[in-house]
Amino acid sequence: MTTRAKRTKKNAPSSAAKTEKKDASKMEIVSLEIQKIQPDPLQPRKTFDDQLLAELAKSIKVHGLLQPITVRQVDDDYVIVMGERRYRACKLAGLKNIPCMVKAYSKQEVMEVQIIENLQRQDVEPTEEAEAIAYLNEKYEAAEIAQRLGRSDHFIRQRLKLAGLIEGFKQFIRSGKMSLKQGVRVGLFEPQEQAMMLETMGVEFSAHLIDRLIQEQSFDLERAPFSIEDDTIVTKAGACVICPFNAVNQGHLFGAGKMICTKSVCYTTKKQQVFKSLIEKAKKENILLIPEVRKYWANEENNQLILSTLEKHGLKVYLLDDLELIEKPEAPTLESLKEQYRYYNYTDENLQDKLESAQKDYEEECKAYSLTSENGFVKGILFNPETYCYKDCYVSILETASKPSDSHVIPVSERKMADCTPKEQIQKIKEREIRKQQIENNKQFEEVVDMIRETDYINTKKTLSEDEMIAFTISLYENNVGYTSQQKYFSGMFGKKSNMSKVKLAEQFKKNFKKEMFHKLIRLILTQQVHFGESNHTNNLTNISFYNAMRSYHKNAMEKIEARYLEEREKREQRLKERISTLEKKVKILSA
Repeated sequence: MTTRAKRTKKNAPSSAAKTEKKDASKMEIVSLEIQKIQPDPLQPRKTFDDQLLAELAKSIKVHGLLQPITVRQVDDDYVIVMGERRYRACKLAGLKNIPCMVKAYSKQEVMEVQIIENLQRQDVEPTEEAEAIAYLNEKYEAAEIAQRLGRSDHFIRQRLKLAGLIEGFKQFIRSGKMSLKQGVRVGLFEPQEQAMMLETMGVEFSAHLIDRLIQEQSFDLERAPFSIEDDTIVTKAGACVICPFNAVNQGHLFGAGKMICTKSVCYTTKKQQVFKSLIEKAKKENILLIPEVRKYWANEENNQLILSTLEKHGLKVYLLDDLELIEKPEAPTLESLKEQYRYYNYTDENLQDKLESAQKDYEEECKAYSLTSENGFVKGILFNPETYCYKDCYVSILETASKPSDSHVIPVSERKMADCTPKEQIQKIKEREIRKQQIENNKQFEEVVDMIRETDYINTKKTLSEDEMIAFTISLYENNVGYTSQQKYFSGMFGKKSNMSKVKLAEQFKKNFKKEMFHKLIRLILTQQVHFGESNHTNNLTNISFYNAMRSYHKNAMEKIEARYLEEREKREQRLKERISTLEKKVKILSA
């Protein structure tokens, strides 16, 4: 039943308002003139879909507004608290009065109610949603916001990071060029670092470049050269395990349990402290500190900096080519073997056999390691000049080793014979002989290869021999596997003795060769040789064959992805049909 609303002292409807009872709850619903209702200029929702508004307006014309909007009174007018979309649709439908619930709110309450109401919709633009959640986060913890909105804590933390994006990246999110996953990860970095990423990329968005920049600016703490629980390395920074720049403390934004540092300055500082500590230990205990650098790479800027730093601290500097190294053996574990053979269908029994075999090898390595000091080896520390990860080893200096100070004088090979001392002349003669042998070996090898190419070797019908598989495995590895993949999948492929000659290394590889290595490399190459861009699994022979081959391993996961894309495609095709149908009708009208 409808009655004339009476004005009260405060928050009363105008004399033109009408009220009605709703059910038995005694919630008062007031019919207000639409001209007295105003949108809230501070409303957090900024975008409205015109097509959806038009559809709602049509429904309202037929059925009326089924859910009243909520307003608050300001002087003689009313400001919308919840329901601006319904209000806009009512205006489109030509309504003169709208059913409303009039409530009293403080400014803070209005903002919170509007935010929560908007966030409970299904079509919220992600950056708007993120900014709204960030507003709530000023008052509430992430877990409480999640409870209020009925969302997961992980979702709220993701949106909070999205809110931390600088405007340039938010635009890419709104346009759909940048994925939410990329946006969340970029949001982990401070605004200054984001600005540098944006400047590096330029105006055109590149997903590949952003992924690379994220990787370059973030660091896997599980591979850090320092203890992530140590809060004394850099006192102001504290321990990494509780640091807010550790992604695991931001809602596992790089994956469950994945500890990724996004504070590059802090991480680099801690790395430098590790380097200082290694230098101090080497000087104090008279241990050789050896960078993992070969002569071929010694002139690189970073390596030169490392070598000069060691020399400045009075340490003898040797390169890997100057030494014979025996590294401390690492005990095999079932977990490490599972990781090593994760792409093989090994049973627990197979893995146990592998563990027993690896344990025997480990025991033999331990025996050899225990005898190193008796065989003239001295203690050393081997460290990576990029990561500063280090490990203990025993070292023997080869007779052909360069002097520690040779890196800052003109090499003997570049001086004239007359400018050399008799001892240096002997060295120069030996080096020339080595060079001559190398040239002869080059010619011999080239002649052999030319001879084989002229034979019918390629058409041989015999099954590949083990030596051929070994040759192909090494060829694939050295020519197609990048440094990152080498470290990730094949770190122990050639054993741990980095001082071996190439001939001995090949002999050892042949001795330890297993067909699993061959198969593993083939599978890695398969994943690398696919083509993107205009090529896909329907128009490129390489991609088609790869896609079919993967079905035997990942059928269920692939079918889920296919189903998702099929659903999107069908929706798009339906929209196109409707659009074409409308246009065809217009064509008929115009041609009539």
